[in-house]
Amino acid sequence: MDAKAGAQERFATVREQVIALSHRIHAHPELGFEEERAAAWLSESLADAGFAVETGICDLPTAFIARAGSGPLHLAICAEYDCLPEIGHACGHNLIAAMAVGAGIAAAKVADDVGLTISVIGTPGEECGNAGGKILLLERGAFAGVHAAMMVHPSPYDTVTPKIIAASTFDVYYTGKEAHAAGFPELGINAADALTIAQTAIGLLRQHIRGTDRIHGIITRGGDAPNVIPAHTAAKYIVRAQTLAELDELRPKVQRCFEAGALATGARVEFVGGDKPYAEMKHDPEIAAIYGRNAAALGRGLASQGADPERAAGSTDMGNVSLAIPSIHPSIGINSLPAVNHQPEFTAHCITPDADQAIVDGSLAMAWTAIDLALNRALSERLIKNRRA
Repeated sequence: MDAKAGAQERFATVREQVIALSHRIHAHPELGFEEERAAAWLSESLADAGFAVETGICDLPTAFIARAGSGPLHLAICAEYDCLPEIGHACGHNLIAAMAVGAGIAAAKVADDVGLTISVIGTPGEECGNAGGKILLLERGAFAGVHAAMMVHPSPYDTVTPKIIAASTFDVYYTGKEAHAAGFPELGINAADALTIAQTAIGLLRQHIRGTDRIHGIITRGGDAPNVIPAHTAAKYIVRAQTLAELDELRPKVQRCFEAGALATGARVEFVGGDKPYAEMKHDPEIAAIYGRNAAALGRGLASQGADPERAAGSTDMGNVSLAIPSIHPSIGINSLPAVNHQPEFTAHCITPDADQAIVDGSLAMAWTAIDLALNRALSERLIKNRRA
């Protein structure tokens, strides 16, 4: 029996367990860095499959690493399992986690035979937008010795190299002064006005940014009572650009808009976050091509993008991993259209038969890709050599 057949046979023994794991995580959504149940369930599943599991790594209670095999090529498969506020697993992280477990177990079956070390790394807090789990894990050494990394993300459609752009997420806080809104408004400093001016300035700024830039946010505090001049307001904003370099140009322009609100009203402004932005994704072309062939062999329709690739862009801390280690982040379709990621309708699609089939295909495509990387001597040597350098 060849290595891929052996991996497929091993996955068949845990297929229903892996799908059930996806459904369980979906039914119990947890926010970033609070994924206690998901992290425990994933760790237990991998430990039961023979992995050596370490939990709470790098001072992150809901991060873990599970390792199997002892081959010279060390491949990391990243698991995400946090949800979005109010709408649960509307980005399908329950599938990402299940596919990571399924791929890891399948590849571990033949790891020593083909020369692999497999690490499934549990990476919390991807939806946080700043200082995400993978960024902290990179900084704290969780990826030390890893030669390549991969994960697969659910989407309305399949694509090997989806467009993933840089992003900076930060909070803005205005501090003014309370006063009676009708009796003595002249004594107040209106922090809500400061935020209104900032948003207006951002609207005008849009004429002078690249067509690929994105600026969007929400008001998280607008005041406390309509008859009190608001002294405290807050917003959370995300600024995106194609690369970290372009992001460094855009972010100060946006922050000056918030500073304009403070200047106009006399309020004080404070920025929190934005210090650890998400990087653009650099898909390794050789690894991506191998994944594409394996996904196609499983019947995935990779030719159909389903949307304008320049418009349908997202951001992830996997981009930061890709700038440090050769990586891929393909998307796998769950037949959800017209529902797309970050809609409650997409949440519902993440436990359908199509989503379950994506778990099967994504798990096997990653496991087979890991095997191909190990057996491709030139590529394996390139990955090992580059990491040492």
